[in-house]
Amino acid sequence: MVLVVIGPVTSDLIVIGEDKFHKIGGATYYQSLVFEKYFKDYLAIVNCADEDLVNDFPAKDKVKVILKDDTHFFINDYPNPDNLDVRRQSSNFANIPILKDDLEEILPSQIDGFVINPLNRYDFPIETIDYLKSFDVPIFMSIQGFLRVPEGKVNGNYEIGLSYFDDLDAILEGVTSIFLDETEANIIGTDFDVDEIVVTDGSHGSRIVTDDDEIKIEAVKCENVVDTTGCGDTYMAAYIVQRLISKSIKQSGDFASLIASRKISNIF
Repeated sequence: MVLVVIGPVTSDLIVIGEDKFHKIGGATYYQSLVFEKYFKDYLAIVNCADEDLVNDFPAKDKVKVILKDDTHFFINDYPNPDNLDVRRQSSNFANIPILKDDLEEILPSQIDGFVINPLNRYDFPIETIDYLKSFDVPIFMSIQGFLRVPEGKVNGNYEIGLSYFDDLDAILEGVTSIFLDETEANIIGTDFDVDEIVVTDGSHGSRIVTDDDEIKIEAVKCENVVDTTGCGDTYMAAYIVQRLISKSIKQSGDFASLIASRKISNIF
């Protein structure tokens, strides 16, 4: 089963209290770490202006780069090192959409599912989403990026706000599973025509909403919190892996919680 994971790779600045460090990021990067360890049959497709950003991926031969004229840049600021659930985030809001033409020549001949990771509303035009839907395979989608809007500009970057996206209903039509956090769920709700809605809430755990049930997943306690950046992306990939293997929602959620906890401790 071949999963195609698509979304930007980013250049990030992480600020935890007084400590600062640079690293690459993006949902597709963090998910590739999970897929490489637990699900070998995947291809990562990223868009950026600097091919060297893929050097930190666990398997460069499983990464294809769509070269653009800009790269997503994020500042993830955790002002209280003792509470990494609280994050202030800003971005350059790069306008580097992934187009159907970008994908047609690089998609593999066998595709059994897509994992779609927008970081802002520019990344996946609805025409691209419709093209991916035409393959008639399961689609797992993070929707955070579709909700992000630029607000006041600070030091050259935009503060990130969240609001409903007019095309969201059309984008989500026919999608298998969507992933968001509680802040985003409070804005748009969970009333969408998809098989599963996975809602994460940091150290408070997560919940999976289906047509006839809501399953609560407890967070796995983490004794050594190092960096929570990418935790939700890690959870998403781990959930998808286990869901494809076991078919059990509860088992998949518990596994995702465990792997996310390990990521936070940098023992992943």
